[in-house]
Amino acid sequence: MLRLTDLKLPLDHPPEALLAAIKARLRLEEGELLDHSVFRRAWDARRKSAILLIYSIDVTLRDEAAVLARFAGDAHVQPTPDMTYRPVGRAPAGLALRPVVIGTGPCGLFAGLVLAQMGYRPIILDRGKVVRERTKDTWGLWRRSVLNPESNVQFGEGGAGTFSDGKLYSQIKDPRHLGRKVLTEFVKAGAPEEILTVAKPHIGTFRLVTMVESLRATIEGLGGEYRFQTKVTDIELDAARHVRAVICEDGTRIAADHVVLAVGHSARDTFHMLHERGVDIEAKPFSIGVRIEHPQAIIDRARFGAFAGNPILGAADYKLVHHAANGRAVYSFCMCPGGTVVAATSEPGRVVTNGMSQYSRNERNANAGIVVGITPADYPGSPLAGIDFQRHWESAAYIAGGSTYAAPAQRVADFLAARPSAALGAVLPSYRPGVHMTDLAACLPDFAVTAMREALPVFGRQIPGFDMDDALMTGVETRTSSPIRIRRNAALHSVNTPGLFPAGEGAGFAGGILSAGVDGIRIAEAVARSIGTA
Repeated sequence: MLRLTDLKLPLDHPPEALLAAIKARLRLEEGELLDHSVFRRAWDARRKSAILLIYSIDVTLRDEAAVLARFAGDAHVQPTPDMTYRPVGRAPAGLALRPVVIGTGPCGLFAGLVLAQMGYRPIILDRGKVVRERTKDTWGLWRRSVLNPESNVQFGEGGAGTFSDGKLYSQIKDPRHLGRKVLTEFVKAGAPEEILTVAKPHIGTFRLVTMVESLRATIEGLGGEYRFQTKVTDIELDAARHVRAVICEDGTRIAADHVVLAVGHSARDTFHMLHERGVDIEAKPFSIGVRIEHPQAIIDRARFGAFAGNPILGAADYKLVHHAANGRAVYSFCMCPGGTVVAATSEPGRVVTNGMSQYSRNERNANAGIVVGITPADYPGSPLAGIDFQRHWESAAYIAGGSTYAAPAQRVADFLAARPSAALGAVLPSYRPGVHMTDLAACLPDFAVTAMREALPVFGRQIPGFDMDDALMTGVETRTSSPIRIRRNAALHSVNTPGLFPAGEGAGFAGGILSAGVDGIRIAEAVARSIGTA
């Protein structure tokens, strides 16, 4: 089988045009093409008057060797790579201690799944609840301003990715095609098959809930064991700093010498515990900013012109970056077409925003983080100083929002003019439990405010209407990524705590559902190699 890439056709091409284009591109005679399938379909909207679809096609030919020879040196005509996932081994008989996975977000989920598929029967712990109970608690904050610190957008089955846009693409290097394994397992769990072919696949929150349940059932069917509402509060180390057990909040001791730490970027108490136990942790960069909302129709028209509303294109997204005069990078983050801004705090007395979309992406507003990059130089001190930095601005946002879990909000025109907003404009907020109009400068660092005020008009020139007066900014966005990295060695153990496997976004090694899932697979393989395989 051969893979033909970068095959371009007009957006509105008839179905038969694809087959004709394949034959023309490969200069095939009648009968030479036996079969074909779409591997990937993307679009190019740089010319809004002539949007193109860009295909990667797997083709089966009567004489593939001859076609390869004909296109020798052509990077767009190559053998189809083998993307089959092959486990690194099987669990040995009589395994004394089962591996423990802490966290059921995408990283912990795939670490647990792959360990279970290899026969290691992992024990999977989560401080939160099963996904449907967790969903009820999350709605408790959104609808009634009642926060459950152990069951919310950040904590519980499925992790933070459950309440997100469900984006399933990443820019990580993936030479082993582990991302394909993630997507394939998601399809088995109920995701639409189109995620295997579209260039920017997404699922949405409602579908993620049922998929997470399906994956749990698969893991349990393979001998894995889930324990929810089981918060790990300590790890037991021997004299050589090897992991010997995890200790839970209720006093339960679980003997383990291989522990996957996939706790997500908001497990601040866990980070403090690890730091106290001497686990090697370093501060890392992250970002701070706000969510911005526009009518989705404005973004669609700006990106797609007359093709706005085309079902193939769907709701338009965007990616923006500006390097401000004060040296700060301002960029869009986690853009959610046709979505909502959500309350994402996990701690009392703090306000945190994030974005979420359903599979349909048909809500009235587009939203994205507009965030400013920061480094450990902005929060000097211990490796955990970034947590204190986040908490400071989250607490300020809580106060600016009226101390009710309402979020502080401001019209773009008022933000640019450095005056508080007194009332909403044409763009209505999607954030629940509600917003309080104010001055966002009270809950952002001065350097971030300066950089964002410079960036917004620039973004308005790139996307007409982006800096419209009534576009709504809601604060604060602080959980863009983990503020720490738990360093690990080539075998993926902690550099100074053998048997502890820092993993995923919380440990500083992923950013998003797909990359976290890929890291979980790699960690599962590392655990298997460390334990030994049959």
